[in-house]
Amino acid sequence: MLNEFKEFIAKGNVMDLAVGVIIGGAFALITKSLVGDVIMPVVGSIFGGLDFSNYFLALSSEVTATSLEEAKKQGAVLAYGSFITVVINFIIIAFIIFLMVRYVNRIKASMEKPEEEPAPAAPAPPPEDIVLLTEIRDALTKK
Repeated sequence: MLNEFKEFIAKGNVMDLAVGVIIGGAFALITKSLVGDVIMPVVGSIFGGLDFSNYFLALSSEVTATSLEEAKKQGAVLAYGSFITVVINFIIIAFIIFLMVRYVNRIKASMEKPEEEPAPAAPAPPPEDIVLLTEIRDALTKK
């Protein structure tokens, strides 16, 4: 069983998957920072100081706070602003992955294109004896 596990781990697909998960986690952190620290402040300034992260709906009458963090301490809240931010994160990640896959596919296609071969040269004219035999054959078939 241990040997089978070693073989499974040593396969390239498992290692590729592990690398993909690690890079995906790091990419998610970069995207979260991009959205939270760069894009959302710009969107907020365009819409007059709008900050999605503090948008919530109190589900309890005990919630009187104006910030999401304080409201969560007081009771149940529906944090739809956080959801909006996560949806924006997803759209950005999906678009970036689309661009990456598109670029990689173009590179693969250009690498797989066979080099254009020169047009084949016209066939060499047949030897004189073949031409003579062809004429004789054609003359016999006409009779």
